[in-house]
Amino acid sequence: MTYTSLQSPNQANYQYELRIAHLYGNLMNTYGDNGNILMLKYVAEKLGAHVTVDIVSLKDRFDPEVYDIAFFGGGQDYEQAIVSEDLSDKKEDLERFIQNDGVVLAICGGFQLLGKYYIEASGKRIEGLGILGHYTLNQENNRYIGDIKIHNEEFNETYYGFENHQGRTFLAEDEKPLGKVVYGNGNNKEDGCEGVHYKNVFGSYFHGPILSRNANLAYRLVTTALKKKYGQDIVLATYNDILSLEKAEEYADVKSKAELEE
Repeated sequence: MTYTSLQSPNQANYQYELRIAHLYGNLMNTYGDNGNILMLKYVAEKLGAHVTVDIVSLKDRFDPEVYDIAFFGGGQDYEQAIVSEDLSDKKEDLERFIQNDGVVLAICGGFQLLGKYYIEASGKRIEGLGILGHYTLNQENNRYIGDIKIHNEEFNETYYGFENHQGRTFLAEDEKPLGKVVYGNGNNKEDGCEGVHYKNVFGSYFHGPILSRNANLAYRLVTTALKKKYGQDIVLATYNDILSLEKAEEYADVKSKAELEE
């Protein structure tokens, strides 16, 4: 049963309202993914929005007319296999949400499951939603682990994170990467891409969590959702007005595993 896990205080004077669906938040929450929810709430409140976060899990309906942002975190193979069996019931609604420019943040397993399929460590193929065209292969006796830095040319933004994944993801022709790898491994250590950007879907392998280290991306997600809901002409506080101290940080004394090996 869908339930509210987090909500802004009612006594504050908010101009706007945002509702966030935390997809399978009781199952897919590896490496502190809840931090992304907290960061979305923090930025939204700074922008004058009251936030309600609902856990939408097994057997629950995802209503694309109710939610403004969907967050889909990562999990272990066991949890992802359970989730993949339930996802088919949500496919139509999630696809409608995505194609109608709904804002989605998908991390690691959530990123994989939005695509066609992924191959888990045992070699078993797990079907994804197939809403996005990417797919994920397995690699034997190796993981991509370490600090990573990418640059998004479209937004001229740099993002920092920590990657820890066995999967090797390959994007479809109609998908763009979240960014090009400056250092680290990225989706597959071959094409220099990390994550995915399709319409208003932002996917990544970044842990940390990603939004805690990259307030610029959190601001982009929240403002995109607010403008979609209330109109492109609404006047919102700028990033520098509310988040000037929340700078993305590079851990210069730490090199990624990829750099150390080369």
